[in-house]
Amino acid sequence: MTLPDSIATAVASLFEALPLDSAMNSLVVQTGASKSQIEIVEDILRTPAIAQRPALQAGLWLYVDELDRSHTVSQGISDATGSFWHGIMHRREGDFGNSHYWFNRTGHHPAMDAVEGYAPHVFIDEVAAQYQSGDDALAALQRREWTALFSWCAHAS
Repeated sequence: MTLPDSIATAVASLFEALPLDSAMNSLVVQTGASKSQIEIVEDILRTPAIAQRPALQAGLWLYVDELDRSHTVSQGISDATGSFWHGIMHRREGDFGNSHYWFNRTGHHPAMDAVEGYAPHVFIDEVAAQYQSGDDALAALQRREWTALFSWCAHAS
C-alpha cells in the first residue's frame, strides 16, 4: 500500500506491531484489540497527519478490531466514506442487515474500484453465510477492502 509520507510514518509502528497479513483475520470480531494495540492507535491519533482525519481514524480502529471506537468515529462522518467505514464495522460485528443499510447509503465509492471482484452486498452475504468457518479467502478480501479504503482516504484532500 502506498501512502503519503506523513501518514506512512504515522502508522508505521502499528503496521510493524500488527502486519496487514495478520490483521483483521476475524470476519466477525469476538474480542477487541490488545492494550498495546490500543495504545499504539491512540498515539497515532495524536500525530498531525491523522489528528484531523476522522476517516483514517475510523479505519485504524477497525484495523485493530475496536469496533465501538470505529463506530463512534464513522457515525460522525456524513458522507459516502463514513458510510463505507460504517458498513464495514457493522459487517464485522455481525449485524449484516445494518451493514447492507450503510452500503446502500454508500453507493459506489471510488475506493471500491481498487478491489478486484468486490461487490459489497455479495461480500456481506458471503460473510453472513461463512464467518464461523474462518474462510481465509474472505479474510483476504476484507484486508484488500480495508487497504483500498484506507489508501483512498489517505490520498483524499
